[in-house]
Amino acid sequence: MRFLLRRMGFYLFTAWAAITLNFFIPRLLPGDPVQSLINKYHGRLSTDAIDSLRVLFGLNAHTTVWQDYLTYWGNLLHGDFGISFTYFPTPVAEVMVQSLPWTLMLVGISTILGFVLGTLAGVGLGWRRGTWLDSLLPVANFFSAIPYFWLGLIAIAIFGVALPIFPASGGYDGGLLPSFSLEFIGSAIYHAALPALTIVLSSVAGWILGMRNMMVTVSSEDYVTVAQAKGLPERRVMFGYAARNAVLPSISGFALSLGFIVGGTLVTEMVFSYPGIGYVLFQAIGSKDYPLMQGVFLIITLSVLVANMVADFAYAFLDPRTRQEA
Repeated sequence: MRFLLRRMGFYLFTAWAAITLNFFIPRLLPGDPVQSLINKYHGRLSTDAIDSLRVLFGLNAHTTVWQDYLTYWGNLLHGDFGISFTYFPTPVAEVMVQSLPWTLMLVGISTILGFVLGTLAGVGLGWRRGTWLDSLLPVANFFSAIPYFWLGLIAIAIFGVALPIFPASGGYDGGLLPSFSLEFIGSAIYHAALPALTIVLSSVAGWILGMRNMMVTVSSEDYVTVAQAKGLPERRVMFGYAARNAVLPSISGFALSLGFIVGGTLVTEMVFSYPGIGYVLFQAIGSKDYPLMQGVFLIITLSVLVANMVADFAYAFLDPRTRQEA
């Protein structure tokens, strides 16, 4: 219990620090977001409209930074992230709610699939090291060395242009409206197939290599030798003794991957023009949309913290030694 309370305290403090930095950093950046919005409309705004915009975006010159900070916390607790410049006058929360499901489905399923396939393959390769299966390692090294966005460009050139099997961009057919109909869901899956394949191929190799190396190390431990000497089934020794301990380092990496699911695979979404949160962040940066950038950064930060917290608790469950802190 003491371990859990300490970790919870640590993550609460980290969340407070992240939210505080998220408030101050955009205000230290050069430029004026309201002026950027005025330029977008070619300066055709009255003085009263400009003053109203500054108040709307929390840039009121008649208040102190401390008052703005308290207002920022109050807005966050009510789920108010401000108004987006890029999608003005749409609230930031609404923009993220519309784009987040696309990223969660694409990157989430792809990341989990890559982890499961890579871990299982790494277990088999590490347990049967020195066999013909080791000839597959150069293939894994090849895919792990290719940047995922470059792999995406190659996939578009082959399967989207030369052999037009899959669409090269977008999240669904242009003539459809987002809904839960079979036609729309089928179109969304069809458009997500190519970017999902890219993410899986680029991530699975790393999981294979990491798990394979840990299996080779763990297989020589005494408890594995004792389990084999007892005559336990090979499958039980491989998964119940060797793989259970070898997977521990991968859990932390997987937790970080789950946390960054919310942030999306920025370059992949840019390459495929996929309507996820990463593509929205790219548009926000180009438009100096500070409220939208703040909202996306905050969601990404909190999701990483939650993922790390879950990893800590899972690690403590799998390895009781981590709970034995002074």
